[in-house]
Amino acid sequence: MNQQDWLSIDKKHIWHPYSSMHNPIPVYPVVAAEGVYLELEDGSKLIDGMASWWSVIHGYNHPQLNAAINSQLDKMAHVMFGGLTHRPAVELAELLIKITPESLEQVFFCDSGSVAVEVAIKMAIQYWYASGQSEKQKLLTIRSGYHGDTFGAMAVCDPISGMHNIFSHILPSHYFAEAPTCKHDAAWDQKDIISFKTLLEQHHNEIAAVILEPLLQGAGGMRIYCPEYLRQVRKLCDEYKVLLILDEIATGFGRTGTLFACEQADIIPDILCLGKALTGGYMSLAVTLTNSKISDTISSNPPEVFMHGPTFMANPLACSVAVASIKLLLESPWQQRIAQIEKQLSNVLIPCSTLPQVADIRVLGAVGIVELKKPINIEQVQQKFVKLGVWIRPFRNLIYIMPPYIITPAELTQVTDAIIEVVNTL
Repeated sequence: MNQQDWLSIDKKHIWHPYSSMHNPIPVYPVVAAEGVYLELEDGSKLIDGMASWWSVIHGYNHPQLNAAINSQLDKMAHVMFGGLTHRPAVELAELLIKITPESLEQVFFCDSGSVAVEVAIKMAIQYWYASGQSEKQKLLTIRSGYHGDTFGAMAVCDPISGMHNIFSHILPSHYFAEAPTCKHDAAWDQKDIISFKTLLEQHHNEIAAVILEPLLQGAGGMRIYCPEYLRQVRKLCDEYKVLLILDEIATGFGRTGTLFACEQADIIPDILCLGKALTGGYMSLAVTLTNSKISDTISSNPPEVFMHGPTFMANPLACSVAVASIKLLLESPWQQRIAQIEKQLSNVLIPCSTLPQVADIRVLGAVGIVELKKPINIEQVQQKFVKLGVWIRPFRNLIYIMPPYIITPAELTQVTDAIIEVVNTL
């Protein structure tokens, strides 16, 4: 098929993320990817400012990750994890236990970030059921959050400003505190925790867990808040005997400047969700980690097993490339790279806050966010970025980037120059 033929089939039959089949946003045909560049079928190249939704931290077509995939492929591509095990899963579990916060020693492999959140929710509820407190089935979270597109995950996304409000009448009902307003580096204001504390005081007897995205809220609004808020949350969860789930699917593996965002608050969750960058963007894989208290309680009380088991759990190809990706990250100067990206983004983007169409500029680690005062026409804006040789996918009133860590200063300059040029046209 020529390009016109297969793009026609795509447009007629394929549903892309958050798209309409009647009036779909144009898609751009990618034929190859190398480093930070996407190559389109017409031969043009785009610098990927999105790292394929946070995941491709080492860039595309990396020889070490390719080698890990090929080596495992020669042995076995997949085997069920029920009743069987394999070395890649064990190596990955051992590595994750070593690098994640202390006490997170049990690893549950799953398919995607949304499923990792589902697993975390089920784990928390089953823990209290096993503890003889089956009334603890609710969750507490904060507004402007996003945790995935499956039903359990949708139920803890913002019910008003989030993407899933049309399903609100059939989703489980949970508690939502006001989102923190504290800036990442601002002085702490105790008023910021009042809404959260009040809900916990009133409903802790029925709340199984708190679930949050630490420091950086993703698709719910790309909001950044201060580490002290997390410390306050951890303290209150301990006081009221509620589990703390941290969703680091987007923030894990260095994106915010530390290996995991919770390190900046010096706290340890009871349950931790990881995904996205776990495999360097090569394959879909996620994990939910927890401590021995939770796993022992679940395993020692009826039904004495954790009630979840995906078909492609711990896929050997995915586990192999995840091990290679984590080792590649740890062996690289990732802290310096993130610090350089953060410094460059701050120096270039923060001055844009004076533009009349800009509401706010936010930078944390390898994340840069331009919040506009009005929603934008995504199709038109994306076309402008493509003409400027960069790939950025805005949403609502947000233009944001989270590039691969290997991006050079010159490549990042091309991306930020494009942002400034496009913003000035809005």
